[in-house]
Amino acid sequence: MSRRSREAATPPGAARPTVTVCRGCCCGTPKVPRLDHAAQLADLRTSLAGVASVRRTDCLDACERANVVVIQPSAEGRRAGGRPVWLGLVNNPDAAADITAWVRDGGPGLADPPDILGLYTFTPSRRVRRELED
Repeated sequence: MSRRSREAATPPGAARPTVTVCRGCCCGTPKVPRLDHAAQLADLRTSLAGVASVRRTDCLDACERANVVVIQPSAEGRRAGGRPVWLGLVNNPDAAADITAWVRDGGPGLADPPDILGLYTFTPSRRVRRELED
């Protein structure tokens, strides 16, 4: 199958959810103490291998909410109405475990997040959202 044929056959959006982990000027630094930032990222990558894409990015410009994690829906989740979910203050292992469980269940649009993640959810500025979604 040619590349053009594969692109035409693939619906827009990622086949799997995408978990974007901020590791910029504040997130992932000693400014957020008592957290092994490298271990948090490694744990997300390990626990979501084959389920979601986990990527590290520089500053998402929501420093007051460090550490920030954004869960983007899969193509199927987006078709079901899912939209990116921004989580801030993800600074303990339990929060990362809740994120993992939710993404394993399907993530935005396909599964309801654990109630506790409502405490972490926030809406970033339109400019910041647009930069990530482009």
